Amino acid sequence: MGETMSNITILAHDEHIQMDPAALSALHAQLGEAGAEGVMSRTMEELANRLSLVERCYYQGNMDALWKAAKGMIGTAEHVGLLSLAQVASDVADAARGDDTVALAAVLGRLIRLGDRSLTAVWDAPEMSV
Repeated sequence: MGETMSNITILAHDEHIQMDPAALSALHAQLGEAGAEGVMSRTMEELANRLSLVERCYYQGNMDALWKAAKGMIGTAEHVGLLSLAQVASDVADAARGDDTVALAAVLGRLIRLGDRSLTAVWDAPEMSV
């Protein structure tokens, strides 16, 4: 019982964001630069709002609303080529329907980290530069 912890491992949560640049290119081809930027702006705002809603629902214990918000993120993220964000949103939705609170907390943490990084990555993409 008198032992102390001398080795602490810090885990780095750094993962590659999987984007489909063809989705952004397709938006530009269909809508032109101004139209695509408008769609992207609204979509990024929607994803940020849904990300916040998912987190809020989790802390309120509202799993039905969390499931619904996470499911809504999937198609929106896919539409703009954020494939890894769509996959993790799907994982959160699945976990919200299960009984494993530890898994839900872990995958939700991943969604929040990946969501923040994905939103930044889209704005930093060359197709989005003005």
